[in-house]
Amino acid sequence: MNDTPSALAEIKQAIRNVPDFPKPGIQFKDITPLLANARLFSNTIELLCNGFKPGSVDAVVGIDARGFIFAAAVALRLGAGFVPIRKKGKLPYDCHEQDYALEYGTATIAVHTDALKPGARVILMDDLLATGGTAAAAAALVQRLGAQILEISFLIELSFLAGRKKLAGYPVRSLVVF
Repeated sequence: MNDTPSALAEIKQAIRNVPDFPKPGIQFKDITPLLANARLFSNTIELLCNGFKPGSVDAVVGIDARGFIFAAAVALRLGAGFVPIRKKGKLPYDCHEQDYALEYGTATIAVHTDALKPGARVILMDDLLATGGTAAAAAALVQRLGAQILEISFLIELSFLAGRKKLAGYPVRSLVVF
């Protein structure tokens, strides 16, 4: 990957907009064309690793489910562990849980109680930053385990939903902003 601005433009162009999915009025950002292109996927992972080198991160924490794709690949590239944060009831061992608000109601995410050691250096990662509720809940879980969040990273940010406000106090990076 040579030119970051052109690489980011190409990544952004590969994200397909699907109108009225999953319901009318929603403009879904479909990342499957990006994932299907090995070069673009590799460039995306390289960009998400920028600022970090192998040994500087102990774990990359991915948020269920599309965050797993990027977090696992970044973890491999950085020689770090991968930790999943999943929806309640999906992890088989003792868990910490965190509720967060949805448009209508609440949801709960969980992480294994032994997933991170106190002081672990962590990148928290998801595919999309929208309202910020899921990422803020995930950050709370990581902190409950005593880990240090180096950065919260996203492939896509929907800036008009102001999700960064819920992540105040954390370094946040998004590759593509709509």
